[in-house]
Amino acid sequence: MLHEYREEISKLKVENAHFAKIFEKHNELDQKAKDADEGRLHLSDGELEVIKKEKLKLKDEALKLILEYKKAN
Repeated sequence: MLHEYREEISKLKVENAHFAKIFEKHNELDQKAKDADEGRLHLSDGELEVIKKEKLKLKDEALKLILEYKKAN
């Protein structure tokens, strides 16, 4: 997620507990989506759609925090 901000992500994961939680939750949902796409986890289309929407929401929130961090530093 947001590979172009690797340095900022590394720093924020250490300095900001809320960001770390968002990042971890996004990764958990990403793994669930991959597992479902590859047949290791059986989810309905609706369940998968909910996961993907939540991932996008978390990514947007993480990006907002990254950009605020960059602006402040």
